[in-house]
Amino acid sequence: MAAGIITTSDRELREVLAASTPEVRELTLAARRLILDVLPQTVEVVWPAQRSAGYGTGPKKNSEQFVWLLPFAAHLAMAFPYGVELPDPAGLLGGTGARIRNVRIATAEDLARPELRALVEAATRHRVPPPPAEITVR
Repeated sequence: MAAGIITTSDRELREVLAASTPEVRELTLAARRLILDVLPQTVEVVWPAQRSAGYGTGPKKNSEQFVWLLPFAAHLAMAFPYGVELPDPAGLLGGTGARIRNVRIATAEDLARPELRALVEAATRHRVPPPPAEITVR
């Protein structure tokens, strides 16, 4: 586990991923590493009942999180709570909701796109409070 991350528990994330294919499990864990690389102080919250995980500067889903990981049968969705407001010159974001947009990740190449990293970087600074100086790992 990365230093400084609050997580519900690594076990809970792996339980959420247990129903996914090995490919989707690896994509999800790689997306998690990308998020933590962009913002090492990221707070992770796993929602087993929703089969998803949220990442932000605090645990509050609607006011402190900047991206959610949602593993599906054949792909991973990276959902951005304020995706309609993020810069997306490459046109990666899909969806028709009033504010949420997502990027469908089906391959490691999808995840490695610099434009995706730029979206995550922009999301860390958009409508979320700054990360705390120190985070307690539980």
